[in-house]
Amino acid sequence: MSEAETNSAARDATRSDEPHLPLPAELPLVDEPGGTDVDLKTQIIRFVLTGLLSAVVDFSLTILLQYVFGVNLTVAKAVGFLFGTTTAYLINRRWTFKAPPSRSRFIAVVALYAATFAVQTALYTLFGHIWPETVLYSALGFLIAQGTATVINFVVQRMVIFKIH
Repeated sequence: MSEAETNSAARDATRSDEPHLPLPAELPLVDEPGGTDVDLKTQIIRFVLTGLLSAVVDFSLTILLQYVFGVNLTVAKAVGFLFGTTTAYLINRRWTFKAPPSRSRFIAVVALYAATFAVQTALYTLFGHIWPETVLYSALGFLIAQGTATVINFVVQRMVIFKIH
Protein backbone atom coordinates (compact mmCIF):
# COMPACT_ATOMS: atom_id res chain seq x y z
CA MET A 1 0.00 0.00 0.00
CA SER A 2 1.41 3.41 -0.93
CA GLU A 3 1.90 6.22 1.60
CA ALA A 4 -1.02 8.19 0.09
CA GLU A 5 -3.30 5.15 0.42
CA THR A 6 -2.19 4.61 4.03
CA ASN A 7 -2.89 8.25 4.90
CA SER A 8 -6.28 8.08 3.19
CA ALA A 9 -7.21 4.88 5.03
CA ALA A 10 -6.15 6.40 8.37
CA ARG A 11 -8.28 9.49 7.73
CA ASP A 12 -11.28 7.37 6.77
CA ALA A 13 -10.90 5.26 9.93
CA THR A 14 -11.08 8.35 12.14
CA ARG A 15 -14.24 9.72 10.52
CA SER A 16 -17.54 9.09 12.25
CA ASP A 17 -20.56 8.13 10.22
CA GLU A 18 -22.87 9.36 12.97
CA PRO A 19 -24.73 12.60 12.21
CA HIS A 20 -23.66 15.66 14.13
CA LEU A 21 -24.63 19.30 14.33
CA PRO A 22 -22.51 21.69 12.30
CA LEU A 23 -20.30 23.97 14.36
CA PRO A 24 -20.52 27.75 14.14
CA ALA A 25 -17.80 29.31 12.01
CA GLU A 26 -16.22 30.72 15.19
CA LEU A 27 -15.35 27.29 16.52
CA PRO A 28 -12.15 25.50 15.50
CA LEU A 29 -11.62 21.95 14.46
CA VAL A 30 -9.09 21.29 17.22
CA ASP A 31 -8.86 21.87 20.96
CA GLU A 32 -5.70 23.68 21.91
CA PRO A 33 -4.62 24.76 25.36
CA GLY A 34 -5.27 28.41 26.10
CA GLY A 35 -2.54 30.88 26.69
CA THR A 36 -1.32 34.28 25.79
CA ASP A 37 1.70 36.48 26.13
CA VAL A 38 -0.46 39.49 27.00
CA ASP A 39 0.38 40.82 30.47
CA LEU A 40 -2.22 41.32 33.21
CA LYS A 41 -2.36 45.13 32.93
CA THR A 42 -2.95 44.97 29.16
CA GLN A 43 -5.58 42.26 29.63
CA ILE A 44 -7.44 44.33 32.22
CA ILE A 45 -7.40 47.44 30.01
CA ARG A 46 -8.58 45.47 26.97
CA PHE A 47 -11.18 43.60 29.01
CA VAL A 48 -12.59 46.88 30.37
CA LEU A 49 -12.65 48.51 26.90
CA THR A 50 -14.34 45.43 25.43
CA GLY A 51 -16.73 45.39 28.38
CA LEU A 52 -17.64 49.03 27.80
CA LEU A 53 -18.47 48.38 24.15
CA SER A 54 -20.40 45.24 25.06
CA ALA A 55 -22.24 47.10 27.83
CA VAL A 56 -23.28 49.78 25.32
CA VAL A 57 -24.70 47.04 23.09
CA ASP A 58 -26.42 45.36 26.06
CA PHE A 59 -27.78 48.53 27.69
CA SER A 60 -28.93 50.15 24.43
CA LEU A 61 -30.83 47.08 23.37
CA THR A 62 -32.26 46.55 26.88
CA ILE A 63 -33.55 50.13 27.16
CA LEU A 64 -34.81 50.17 23.57
CA LEU A 65 -36.81 46.98 24.09
CA GLN A 66 -38.04 47.96 27.55
CA TYR A 67 -38.99 51.60 27.03
CA VAL A 68 -39.61 51.93 23.30
CA PHE A 69 -41.19 48.56 22.55
CA GLY A 70 -42.68 47.86 26.00
CA VAL A 71 -40.97 44.50 26.46
CA ASN A 72 -40.95 43.09 30.01
CA LEU A 73 -37.79 44.22 31.85
CA THR A 74 -36.49 40.69 32.43
CA VAL A 75 -36.95 39.70 28.78
CA ALA A 76 -35.42 42.98 27.59
CA LYS A 77 -32.41 42.43 29.85
CA ALA A 78 -32.03 38.83 28.67
CA VAL A 79 -31.95 39.87 25.00
CA GLY A 80 -29.53 42.72 25.72
CA PHE A 81 -27.29 40.36 27.68
CA LEU A 82 -27.24 37.81 24.86
CA PHE A 83 -26.08 40.35 22.30
CA GLY A 84 -23.67 42.07 24.67
CA THR A 85 -21.96 38.89 25.82
CA THR A 86 -21.67 37.56 22.29
CA THR A 87 -19.87 40.79 21.38
CA ALA A 88 -17.64 40.44 24.45
CA TYR A 89 -16.65 36.83 23.77
CA LEU A 90 -15.75 37.42 20.15
CA ILE A 91 -13.55 40.42 20.99
CA ASN A 92 -12.02 39.05 24.22
CA ARG A 93 -10.95 35.74 22.74
CA ARG A 94 -9.19 37.39 19.82
CA TRP A 95 -7.92 40.66 21.31
CA THR A 96 -7.83 40.57 25.12
CA PHE A 97 -6.52 37.04 25.63
CA LYS A 98 -5.17 36.37 22.10
CA ALA A 99 -6.16 32.75 22.48
CA PRO A 100 -6.79 30.31 19.68
CA PRO A 101 -10.38 29.14 19.40
CA SER A 102 -11.32 25.76 20.81
CA ARG A 103 -14.51 23.81 21.35
CA SER A 104 -13.83 23.25 25.03
CA ARG A 105 -13.11 26.94 25.59
CA PHE A 106 -16.30 27.92 23.77
CA ILE A 107 -18.33 25.48 25.89
CA ALA A 108 -16.69 26.83 29.07
CA VAL A 109 -17.51 30.41 28.06
CA VAL A 110 -21.12 29.46 27.34
CA ALA A 111 -21.36 27.88 30.81
CA LEU A 112 -19.76 30.94 32.42
CA TYR A 113 -22.08 33.31 30.55
CA ALA A 114 -25.07 31.21 31.58
CA ALA A 115 -24.05 31.63 35.22
CA THR A 116 -23.38 35.36 34.90
CA PHE A 117 -26.60 35.71 32.91
CA ALA A 118 -28.49 34.34 35.90
CA VAL A 119 -26.64 36.63 38.32
CA GLN A 120 -26.94 39.72 36.15
CA THR A 121 -30.58 39.23 35.19
CA ALA A 122 -31.55 38.44 38.79
CA LEU A 123 -29.86 41.61 40.05
CA TYR A 124 -31.38 43.78 37.31
CA THR A 125 -34.84 42.31 37.93
CA LEU A 126 -34.46 42.73 41.71
CA PHE A 127 -33.58 46.41 41.37
CA GLY A 128 -36.35 46.82 38.80
CA HIS A 129 -38.87 45.64 41.38
CA ILE A 130 -37.59 47.56 44.41
CA TRP A 131 -36.82 50.87 42.69
CA PRO A 132 -39.16 53.00 40.57
CA GLU A 133 -39.10 51.93 36.93
CA THR A 134 -37.35 54.89 35.36
CA VAL A 135 -34.44 55.08 32.96
CA LEU A 136 -32.22 56.49 35.74
CA TYR A 137 -32.93 53.63 38.16
CA SER A 138 -32.72 51.12 35.32
CA ALA A 139 -29.28 52.50 34.47
CA LEU A 140 -28.16 52.20 38.11
CA GLY A 141 -29.46 48.62 38.36
CA PHE A 142 -27.78 47.83 35.05
CA LEU A 143 -24.43 49.21 36.27
CA ILE A 144 -24.53 47.16 39.47
CA ALA A 145 -25.53 43.98 37.64
CA GLN A 146 -23.01 44.58 34.85
CA GLY A 147 -20.21 45.35 37.29
CA THR A 148 -20.84 42.15 39.20
CA ALA A 149 -20.88 40.07 36.00
CA THR A 150 -17.73 41.78 34.69
CA VAL A 151 -15.68 40.89 37.75
CA ILE A 152 -16.88 37.28 37.69
CA ASN A 153 -16.23 36.99 33.94
CA PHE A 154 -12.70 38.40 34.06
CA VAL A 155 -11.55 36.28 36.98
CA VAL A 156 -12.96 33.02 35.58
CA GLN A 157 -11.82 33.68 32.00
CA ARG A 158 -8.30 34.64 33.05
CA MET A 159 -7.78 32.00 35.72
CA VAL A 160 -9.67 29.06 34.20
CA ILE A 161 -10.89 29.40 30.63
CA PHE A 162 -7.83 30.96 29.03
CA LYS A 163 -5.43 29.20 31.47
CA ILE A 164 -3.06 32.08 32.03
CA HIS A 165 -0.08 31.27 34.27
